[in-house]
Amino acid sequence: MSEQGTSVPVLTGRDLVRAHGRTQALRGASVDLRAGEILAVTGPSGSGKSTLLHCLAGIVRPDAGSVDYAGQRLDRLPEKRLSVLRRTDFGVVFQFGQLIPELTAVDNVALPLMLAGAGRAEAQAQAGEWLERFGVRAQQALRPGEMSGGQTQRVALARALVTGPRVVFADEPTGALDSLATEQVMTALVHSARAAGTAVLLITHDAQVAAYADRETRLHDGTVVPAEVAL
Repeated sequence: MSEQGTSVPVLTGRDLVRAHGRTQALRGASVDLRAGEILAVTGPSGSGKSTLLHCLAGIVRPDAGSVDYAGQRLDRLPEKRLSVLRRTDFGVVFQFGQLIPELTAVDNVALPLMLAGAGRAEAQAQAGEWLERFGVRAQQALRPGEMSGGQTQRVALARALVTGPRVVFADEPTGALDSLATEQVMTALVHSARAAGTAVLLITHDAQVAAYADRETRLHDGTVVPAEVAL
């Protein structure tokens, strides 16, 4: 358990409701993410885990409820401001990395820095350092289709962390990986997040992956299930 798990929340979702058509994905879910902690959100498929992440990251707006980040109502911010936050304060990693297939590994990682105004040479130099931290410096000239799944995910993690975000949202980042690659990716994520004091919201259905977290929140049918309740 990280000592930072006792910190004040950096991100809070309260009574979140979100529907996809007639399907109610969230039914009043509430969650706190504390500064510097790794929080695992677990639950069966269809329980609302990814929808919760999308609401907390400002990717979608909840139909009801509130999302507070650093003293501001995230769900009420204009899209332009949300876009800036996602480039500067937030990092996002998806199950299949979602790297840009036409770009090399180093250019994928450098891209957020260049979007923030860094020059190409400076951005590539920083990107190279992050690829080194994640053990994929040797793959920096390769494109996503030329790398293994584990390598691709480590590049995606480097891209998510290169801007020094306060929060990283990881949506099933090991869901498509074998056990060895899963261990490599999670070890790299935890080590880098701890070193930078970055909070991580980790969506997973895998108990072994959830074990890397400081704390676990379980969802079932769009609501948070008390830890003492067995499903």
